[in-house]
Amino acid sequence: MKNREEYIDKLATQLKEWSAKIDDLEAKARTAKDDVRTKYDKNIHELKDQRDAAMKKLQELRGASGEAWDTMRSGAEKAWENLRTAFAEAKQKFEKKEESK
Repeated sequence: MKNREEYIDKLATQLKEWSAKIDDLEAKARTAKDDVRTKYDKNIHELKDQRDAAMKKLQELRGASGEAWDTMRSGAEKAWENLRTAFAEAKQKFEKKEESK
C-alpha cells in the first residue's frame, strides 16, 4: 500500500508543478503582443485541458480498489505522458516565439 500512496503523491506533486508552469506561461502571454498572445492562449488552453484530464485520472486513481489499481494506473500514466508531451511541445513553441521577437 505504501508504494501506491507514494505513487499517488508523486503524481500529485508533479501536477502541482505543471499547474505552476501553466501560471508562468499565462504571465508571459499577458506581456506578449496581441497576435502572439492569441497563439499563447491557444497553447495554454490545450495544456489546461491536458492537466484537467490528468487531474481526473489522479482522482480516479485515488479511489481505485485493489483490483482496478493496475488498470487505473495504466490510464493515469497515459494521461501523464500526454501532458508531458504537451508541455514539451508548448515549451518549444513559446521558445520559438520568444526568439523571433
